[in-house]
Amino acid sequence: MSAATVSSAPVKALPGEGRIGLRANLRHIGALVRRNALQIKQDPESMFDALLMPIVFSLLFVYVFGGAVAQGDRNAYVNYFIPGMMAMGGLNIAMSVGTGVNDDFNKGVMDRFRTMPIARSSVLIAKLIVETGRMLVSTVVLLIMGFIMGFDLKTGPAELLAAVALALFFGSSLTWIFMLLGLSLKTPQAVQGLGFLVIMPLQFGSSIFAPTSTMPGWLQSFTKYNPLSQLADGARALTSGHGAVAHPVTMVVIWALAITLVTAPLAVAKFRNKT
Repeated sequence: MSAATVSSAPVKALPGEGRIGLRANLRHIGALVRRNALQIKQDPESMFDALLMPIVFSLLFVYVFGGAVAQGDRNAYVNYFIPGMMAMGGLNIAMSVGTGVNDDFNKGVMDRFRTMPIARSSVLIAKLIVETGRMLVSTVVLLIMGFIMGFDLKTGPAELLAAVALALFFGSSLTWIFMLLGLSLKTPQAVQGLGFLVIMPLQFGSSIFAPTSTMPGWLQSFTKYNPLSQLADGARALTSGHGAVAHPVTMVVIWALAITLVTAPLAVAKFRNKT
């Protein structure tokens, strides 16, 4: 039998896989989280996107575009932009997860996991936990940059933590989408290309970078239902003390739950049956 035939053969579930208990499943998730964290420790360059992206985007948009958007008042734009960037950070990191999962499959790493007596969901959940941790690191760097540039928190630590938690919750739901893409497409380049086609309209067709009131009417209709706009508006309300909080926060939670409930089972099923 040729190597190509062996590598293309589907990996069948091991006997008893479906009877793995909760305690064993949690132990497997913990072990896989530790493995993924050790990989980051051995390859610090994998953290460059989480550490450098918020710095680069903050400097670029505040000092290049902020004066024009806020009519010369960069301090006002910092207070507008930093909460909006919380929505963008999770989206970018989630996309990198899809390319990583796809690359792991091409290298045969995931096939080795599927031969082990562990729940298939534990592999993806462990990946989700570690990537959510990377989102947290990225958000902390963003806030540090914001405070250096003059971000003024007008509420309190509790509201700031609520905004961060909201961004992480929504970002983790997006991770399931990109893991599903990584499991469905053939190459990391395809995942990255399709990911950009998805995230670019969502990012720039939202209230992250500029108020939607300046946009054409047809685009305002899109931004009204864009979950990134809801997340950015909710984070601004929580950190500034102005504007409605309940509606955007509720909409973000609904979006995150709906995305997770739809894509998480699909991603686990694709992981189990991928050939």
